[in-house]
Amino acid sequence: MDLSLFGELAINGALVGLMYGLVALGIVLIYRTSGIANLAQGALAMTGGYLTWAGANLLGLPLFVAIIVAIGAMFLVGLFIERVALRRLTGQPIIMIIMLTIGLEIMLRGLVPGTLGSAAKRLDLGIPATPIFLGDMLISRVYLVSGGIALALIVATLLLFYSRMGIMLRAVSDDQVASWSVGIRVEHAIGFAWGLAAISATAAGVLWGGSQGVDWTLSLLLVKALAIAILGGLDSIIGIIVASIIVGVCEGLASGLLDPLVGGGTRDVVASVIIVVTLLLKPEGLFGREHIQRV
Repeated sequence: MDLSLFGELAINGALVGLMYGLVALGIVLIYRTSGIANLAQGALAMTGGYLTWAGANLLGLPLFVAIIVAIGAMFLVGLFIERVALRRLTGQPIIMIIMLTIGLEIMLRGLVPGTLGSAAKRLDLGIPATPIFLGDMLISRVYLVSGGIALALIVATLLLFYSRMGIMLRAVSDDQVASWSVGIRVEHAIGFAWGLAAISATAAGVLWGGSQGVDWTLSLLLVKALAIAILGGLDSIIGIIVASIIVGVCEGLASGLLDPLVGGGTRDVVASVIIVVTLLLKPEGLFGREHIQRV
């Protein structure tokens, strides 16, 4: 095997994986605070990308301003979802809440492209398309910048958990009843987590919009994000970084080495295989906490 080809596929794959990790970050944030598996995160990423495009192209805002406006709008969308939809289901079986997030995913996947147009829309982030030469390896400049931004945002979120608000989120994650007893507004903490999840989804939508365009297919990032969240551990932000690199490298190697042998399509299978294998062998993930219940 050509080692330069192997390294090129692995490095580019790891950078792509970090971009997936931004979507997974929202899933982990919400699960840590409320124990809910948010299956609407892919559609939130798509919506954030569409709002950024609309701000820049329909409203004529500078791209940086459009991104800020989209982030603010999506934070409010996250708060709205928690306040209007999820809080009404307090006390209901967890499966009902999961089904609600699936319903949100399906609704946004149809509503947003139907309103703003289903054709792919390009976001010009100003990143040159020319690759970087690392010896004999060609590293995508777009993936390098986008992956670096994604990693920085994930690390920033990890550091947030050591701030005052982060300590409140950690307390709610550990024990909601005890948090109530010491005066922490649990519903506000969960709403804030939904807002952060919407922000991370918007960042992912913008980065992916800059590399492949904005359309309904951005919602399919949910499958990649689920693979990362499950492999890393649904309550571990550090796990997101490690799992993102693993998933990205596996995808890159599969598409580069196996596609010529089987005719293509292996990239889309990798995430599903990782989900199944992880759930069978280590359901709590690499860094997640193991929850044991007596029956």
